[in-house]
Amino acid sequence: MKKLDYKKVRAYCNILFLFTLSVFLVSCLSWIVERPSFVLREVILSPHSLIDMNLILGIEVQNPNRFDLTLKSFEYSVYFNNEEIGNGRMEKEFLIPSSSTTRVRLPVVAKFKDLDGGMKTIIAGNDIVYKIEGKTCIKTNFGSFNLLFSKEGRINLKS
Repeated sequence: MKKLDYKKVRAYCNILFLFTLSVFLVSCLSWIVERPSFVLREVILSPHSLIDMNLILGIEVQNPNRFDLTLKSFEYSVYFNNEEIGNGRMEKEFLIPSSSTTRVRLPVVAKFKDLDGGMKTIIAGNDIVYKIEGKTCIKTNFGSFNLLFSKEGRINLKS
């Protein structure tokens, strides 16, 4: 009888150890996974109505990891010259293969009134300082986690 109890206790301890190890690995996922990088490559403007326009942001997402990443959701806000011009959300999952770059097109609806300072800069032909910030949910073979991101840069309108 005691041997049977010892085997049960040992089995429960093994299960508890495996459970604890898996929770520990998932909680340390951000230490294992390198952050993907985001680069704005293009902005396509198209009028939608008299009061707003659609912007399509061409973003390159680079996966520096040796395994595939899946972006499950993508929420973002876009700023031109430190003024928010719009935001968007993408629920469609897309795969970023290991050690490669994938181009993603993100839609943004912007109001013309929000583009006031940005339009003056565009008409004058000056560079536009942009910032894209938000969060994404990343799924890997090891689990899922949320990642906050922020990318700033300049768009050269003269070239």
